[in-house]
Amino acid sequence: MEILQQWCKMRLSFRNATIIVCFFNLITVILLLQGFLSASSNRKFTTNNPNSVQLRYIKESEEIRRAMEPLELMRRVREIEHEAYIKPKSVEQKEAKQAAAVDLISRLSNFRSYSDSGNLKALEEWRKRKMERARQRELGKNGTATSQASNSM
Repeated sequence: MEILQQWCKMRLSFRNATIIVCFFNLITVILLLQGFLSASSNRKFTTNNPNSVQLRYIKESEEIRRAMEPLELMRRVREIEHEAYIKPKSVEQKEAKQAAAVDLISRLSNFRSYSDSGNLKALEEWRKRKMERARQRELGKNGTATSQASNSM
């Protein structure tokens, strides 16, 4: 036994221990890679080639999903959205036409009020007064201008 211990002490150096640990690590990595690669290849094989039971299950689930879609409701929603986009334009046109009609009616009523004989006389008198005031202002300006010119000489 002493011989074995002496032989282990002599043969087992730090360098040799490091090499042995690295060797075991390398073997472990190789085994793990092999396990991962074989598992992924098995998964690819099963997902790429599903059996007939899985295919039938997938088709049935797709049919059930399509049967549960509310197609009539979706069609009606599209129609309502389409109507909603059309209505604002027609409502805006109606409002614009109504506004134009109201404006035209007010203009016509204003025109009729101006066409009364009493209103025409009052309008003519107002114009005359306006013209007279303008003439007086002109005379006042000319009078002050002439008086200033004569004073400066």
